[in-house]
Amino acid sequence: MKGHDGGSARERGGFDEVDTARATLGDDGTLTSWNEGARRLLGYRPAEVVGRPAAELLADPGRTWAAEAHHARTRLTRWHGTVLLRHRDGHEVPVPLLAHRRRPEGDWLLVSAVPRAERPPDSWNDALMRWAYTQSPCPMAIYDTDLRLRTVNAQMADVIGLPEAEIRGLRLSEVGGRLRSERLEAVMHQVLTTGEPREVETYPRTGGEGEEHAWSARFAPLTASDGQVYAVCMAAHDITDQYLARQRLLLLSTAGDRIGSTLDIDRTAQELADVCVPRLGDYVSIDLLDRLTRDEDLPSGPLSGPVVLRRAAQQSVFGGCPESVVPLGRVDSYPEISPMVECLVAERPLIYAATDPAIVKWGALKPARARTIRRFGVHSIMSVPIRARGTTLGVAVFARHHTPEPFTHDDVVLAEEITTRAAVCVDNARRFTRERDTALALQRSLLPRTLPQPPAVEVASRYLPAGPYAGAGGDWFDVIPLSGARVALVVGDVVGHGIQASATMGRLRTAVRTLADVDLPPDELLTHLDDLVIHLAAETGAEEATGDVGATCLYAVYDPVSHHCSLAAAGHPAPALARPDGGVEFLPVPTGPPLGVGGLPFETMETELPEDAVLALYTNGLMGEWDRDVDEGRLLLAGALAHPGRSLDRTCDSVLRTLLPGEGALDDVALLLARTRTLGAAHVATWDVPADPAWVARSRRNVTERLTEWGLAEAVFTTELVVSELITNAIRHAVPPIQLRLIHDHSLICEVSDSSSTAPHMRRARTFDEGGRGLLLVARLSQRWGSRQTAEGKTIWSEQTLPVGLSAGLSAGLPDLG
Repeated sequence: MKGHDGGSARERGGFDEVDTARATLGDDGTLTSWNEGARRLLGYRPAEVVGRPAAELLADPGRTWAAEAHHARTRLTRWHGTVLLRHRDGHEVPVPLLAHRRRPEGDWLLVSAVPRAERPPDSWNDALMRWAYTQSPCPMAIYDTDLRLRTVNAQMADVIGLPEAEIRGLRLSEVGGRLRSERLEAVMHQVLTTGEPREVETYPRTGGEGEEHAWSARFAPLTASDGQVYAVCMAAHDITDQYLARQRLLLLSTAGDRIGSTLDIDRTAQELADVCVPRLGDYVSIDLLDRLTRDEDLPSGPLSGPVVLRRAAQQSVFGGCPESVVPLGRVDSYPEISPMVECLVAERPLIYAATDPAIVKWGALKPARARTIRRFGVHSIMSVPIRARGTTLGVAVFARHHTPEPFTHDDVVLAEEITTRAAVCVDNARRFTRERDTALALQRSLLPRTLPQPPAVEVASRYLPAGPYAGAGGDWFDVIPLSGARVALVVGDVVGHGIQASATMGRLRTAVRTLADVDLPPDELLTHLDDLVIHLAAETGAEEATGDVGATCLYAVYDPVSHHCSLAAAGHPAPALARPDGGVEFLPVPTGPPLGVGGLPFETMETELPEDAVLALYTNGLMGEWDRDVDEGRLLLAGALAHPGRSLDRTCDSVLRTLLPGEGALDDVALLLARTRTLGAAHVATWDVPADPAWVARSRRNVTERLTEWGLAEAVFTTELVVSELITNAIRHAVPPIQLRLIHDHSLICEVSDSSSTAPHMRRARTFDEGGRGLLLVARLSQRWGSRQTAEGKTIWSEQTLPVGLSAGLSAGLPDLG
């Protein structure tokens, strides 16, 4: 094709710039450049127009495209239209103009094609159209109104795999021979009927392709000048790369949603296998290091030698995974030549063909494996290490037998991405399980392994950890024998889960036992415990004492002699009392603030408990269902407790079955049941003692007579010495009134009470001192001794262990205590 200057562009080695009129326009409407094509179009030389307003070239200056562009300068980036310009010789020239704004606040580029002196004939254009159809890189085909093939270009013939002469006149369903071809015919019929183009995506394997491709097929109607549709043209575009990229992104998205739904190692491994079949492999096995579930450190570098792996998960396109030769859960040792160990040694994914010498040698070690490979036609194997945070966790093996294509580098990248996500989830589950087991072990070591059975109550308990993914909590309970045959019942709950909560629970339980030994009233004990929690919170470095450490607690003291019970609560649920007649009530214990708040008082509730009543203390995990309100939970608990004759162990089981019927609790549960016993007048002797030294001997006689009545003659001598020293100290140093009390139960308790609040203490008497040996003598003659503050003053007590024969006689001769 010749240019206007007499030579073709190809002969000049470039493009003919004079075939386009080009000019640039400043933002103020001034011409800033003018090329040779513009000179040929309008006759002006550059020196005549550059620097002048472009409006001077218009044939009609009153309405200009420049004015319109200036009016919309903030939104226009391109303008096009026909502009009537004035030639240098004066005649008007209609010019089709295209204008581009090259920068938001910059100049405009104006272009227009310069008319050629020679115009190609129509036959030339017809030839170009034929060439465009036959030589187009896009596969194309034309079907008539009967949906019969009229012609295809060379690219479409290559895709179909048949020459045009052999398929001309056939329908698409006859050429393809598949159901999807019939669906495409339905689309073509719609195009012929409506005259509107349609576009569909399909993923067929055609006869001329070695593998499946994704195609975007566009069906366009071929319409004559009368508007009638005479044929439909199908143009196909290969979108395999985009299709596969979308499938990979979809698989990654699915993996992110489905893998790691729990903190269970095997469940996570199975989720990985399920996601990858069949999108990535026809069969997938997940093998984890056998030591993964044990409390052992895992290797951080590459492995070597035979590796012991446990089959954690597997999945297949066939039900039951018939390709597997290793049962689920089986531990097996894999040699160095296996694909599992080779990729762990190399620390990177590896791809094998079934004919690779390494696979053949590996299969020969176990004939069943070689037979399976041949039976199912496994042709491609990919092994991928499962690693997280620099630690090797296991290996994933992918196999293809149903899918004809072997694994590719893109499959490796995708498998690495998915297994990396799964590895993090597996490692999180491993770390959680390890920490939870540690916390549970710590918690069990801090909780009482066996509960004491004091004479005041019969007790039974249950501790139920939260579900497997909640972590160990800080719930605890305790039964603490106190002086005077009394008993303390404790239930508490530390906020949070994990090792920190378990450790805090242990410290609080120890503190409660220490404070209980001092015989503090319940409200004072909780006050001291509140201070301790505040100090523990401060030790954690928390900015506020209540931020990281907090707890609730219920403390009760029961006296079997007076049937009296004192209770105080720190943010804890009220206990339930099941009476012997079957009635159940919740004691109105004043609910103080949780431990760790500080500055607020606690209140003690006083009540009397009948014999054989059951007091139920529990943590709030017992009411654990989220959709259950407090009143509903109380009704269920009352129903489970309303069986006075049932054993406490059976009652505990009934309570848990009733309130926690599911697989487990949402939070830790501590339950403590105590059935009350009473000590009647036959087991207690009380005397008022005047502040007269002569009453020391009288007191010894009273004690001797009562012990003889009880059949405890062998304990008379020791008890007389203890009573003599305690009464003498009270007469000398205390304030009347003075009272002496003996309690005969599984042990012999001697108590002397007075109105003085001064606590006694032992001291070492020197050789010539006349006093100072009384309490030392009491301590040596007693199993244990101590003092406690009372509302009237104090009580000094001493407890003696009865001889074996006397204890047996007590069990056989005294009335049943419970």
